[in-house]
Amino acid sequence: MSPNLHGSLLMMASMAAFTLNDACIKATDNALPLFQLLTLRGIVTSLLIYLLARHLGALRFDLSPHDWGLVALRSVAEIAAAYFFLTALLNMPLANVTAVLQVLPLTVTLGAALFFGDPVGWRRMSAILVGFCGMLLIVRPGPNGFDIDSVYALAAVLCVTVRDLATRRMSASVPSMTVTLVASLAVLVFFGLGSVGTEWQPLDLRLTLLVGGASFFILGGYLFSVMVMRVGDIAVIAPFRYTGLLWALALGWLVFGDWPSDLTLLGAGIVVATGVFTLYRERAVRSARSAR
Repeated sequence: MSPNLHGSLLMMASMAAFTLNDACIKATDNALPLFQLLTLRGIVTSLLIYLLARHLGALRFDLSPHDWGLVALRSVAEIAAAYFFLTALLNMPLANVTAVLQVLPLTVTLGAALFFGDPVGWRRMSAILVGFCGMLLIVRPGPNGFDIDSVYALAAVLCVTVRDLATRRMSASVPSMTVTLVASLAVLVFFGLGSVGTEWQPLDLRLTLLVGGASFFILGGYLFSVMVMRVGDIAVIAPFRYTGLLWALALGWLVFGDWPSDLTLLGAGIVVATGVFTLYRERAVRSARSAR
């Protein structure tokens, strides 16, 4: 198996795991308060991440103050993203909220240009603008198509963009598992404290299995996403992140009986196409620079 094929399979596995986690969360159908749900998932996930990181010898906390600041910023963004995304997920079709998230490569590219001065040519900027038009087809701003849940989904995109930009600025020596563990613990502490004032609901067998499944799948998503960074050419592998949308379409239809409207599918197609083009142009620009 070539490194690029290996990496592509890992990327698809990561997207499948994250989407299955989302499906487990959505299947709870608001039977548990969000803060209780995230606290329970956080306990299991943080423990599993810690055990895995210790087994791999991938924990190191002697980071520079600059890196700790970025880790803290990333963790705050992770907390906000978890709240906004899961609130939207519990009230929107799975494929719709997943489709909105596909705009992330475009927002990260734009954010890197605005805040870090990364060069973005007219081709990529045009792709970003077209991609945002596709995103508007998904959320459809207007009296009948744009609601608070769409706002939450867009807020989640903003928070994840901040998270990813903070990750980009970290030193290469910062272990991925350390960053993942700190973020998981931050989410656990925040929602655990928030759940103190919440009336916890009892868990039956179904809810216990769903929370356990969500914890297992999100750990798989984290693990595969770390592994994918270590094999192959990321410029070749990155477009396979869009397979998450295929999983969301399939699970949304099979499990929840939801199928997006034609406008939503058109918008998702535009977002995916412009995202793939942006990734292609970034690879071409890097190749041209290295050839000089």
